[in-house]
Amino acid sequence: MQGEHQLRQVAPLADVLRPKTLQDVIGQAHITGPDTPLFGPNREFTAENIIFWGPPGCGKTTIARVLGSRADTIFREVSATITTMNQVRSIFEEAGDEWRLSGRRTTVFLDEIHRFTRSQQDVFIPFIEQGLVQIIGATTENPSFEMNRSLLDLCRVYVLERLTDEEITRVIDKVVARIMPPVPSDDDTPVGTKSRSIPYPHLSLRIINTIASLSCGDARTALSLLELVLICAPTTAESELIESLRRSVSTSYDRTGDARYDLISALHKSVRGSQPSAALYWLARMLEAGEDPAYIARRMVVCASEDIGIADRGALPLAMATLHTCQNVGMPGCRASLAELIAYLAEAPKSTRAYEGYHRAERLVKRDSNLLVPIAMRDMPMGSMETIGHGEAYKHPVTNEYLPSRVQGEIILRRDGDFSDKVWDEDALRRWEAVENGGREWSGRHAHVI
Repeated sequence: MQGEHQLRQVAPLADVLRPKTLQDVIGQAHITGPDTPLFGPNREFTAENIIFWGPPGCGKTTIARVLGSRADTIFREVSATITTMNQVRSIFEEAGDEWRLSGRRTTVFLDEIHRFTRSQQDVFIPFIEQGLVQIIGATTENPSFEMNRSLLDLCRVYVLERLTDEEITRVIDKVVARIMPPVPSDDDTPVGTKSRSIPYPHLSLRIINTIASLSCGDARTALSLLELVLICAPTTAESELIESLRRSVSTSYDRTGDARYDLISALHKSVRGSQPSAALYWLARMLEAGEDPAYIARRMVVCASEDIGIADRGALPLAMATLHTCQNVGMPGCRASLAELIAYLAEAPKSTRAYEGYHRAERLVKRDSNLLVPIAMRDMPMGSMETIGHGEAYKHPVTNEYLPSRVQGEIILRRDGDFSDKVWDEDALRRWEAVENGGREWSGRHAHVI
């Protein structure tokens, strides 16, 4: 324990106490648990190329290192943030030499693999295809967007999830149990209570719950916050310590990463689901993180067209006016305009008739894009066109043949109230009727084809 304490003086707690076995890993049971695709029938690590994709602090590096140590291969670790491409190339070439000399493969852990450019990723492919190297990659970004398609085809992608508050609490408990001297006790008082926290009496259960909440599923952040608590004076007031923890956590938001798209998706879906309170919450999350308000307004223009549509013809003009305000006024003045727009759109009636109608028309066009325009519908730019029949059959205002004969009779824009092609989850619909619709049945439940 003394050596571990000395090491903590120069290394973060998260690195010093990183799990060394899969049994010690908390969370990601769908990957590390029994009968998962990652292991064979005897719990042997299957020699395949792997990409771990997940948010920061969820265990990607830890699991990769554990697997690398279990495999019967030479293990090398490379971080795209500090390793030059010449060094990476040298590692792969040495792996090829090792295979030819001893028959041993090399497992290369490529941390932050998305930071390698697509042309740099090309370097890995020949070694992997020849079976000289097995790679384990870790990335916080969507591999489909950030990785070379040819390289991705050689790998299996495993998605890791954010840790739950309960799992973060278990991580903290485990670490605290390791760094605190044992205290004789006849009961099973959990770590984090006053009786077990000597010499850290200020590490109360409320403090641990606060750390779990602030870490947002990131174990590294949780342990950094824990470290902050441990170096504080034991006499520090609980309220003061909680405020210090809150100030030390920066907003986790990357305007070029997945977090941005998760939040805008949550905002759009809350508006679509007629949940103004939730929509305003996600709006505040994005604006407080520094998001460009015009980006949000542009998404709401799309929402006004796709989701509200012709059910409320005032929605799109209001969305365009708000976009104009965001572009010309900016923050913080445009916050009220955005909030007004989002509340309006969330409470507005919804209709996707026009949006769905366009997609039906689009499918018809893709099926046959060369159907001739009916003669009555054709343009008459010159008098000579009339002599060959263009437009002569057109009658106004009586009925004409507006569509090619092969698509006449196709239903493109359904009539208002026609929900005949809607499919829904009956249990979820009943819950919505009870909670959101005042116990009334959805009007489309017994709709018939019109």
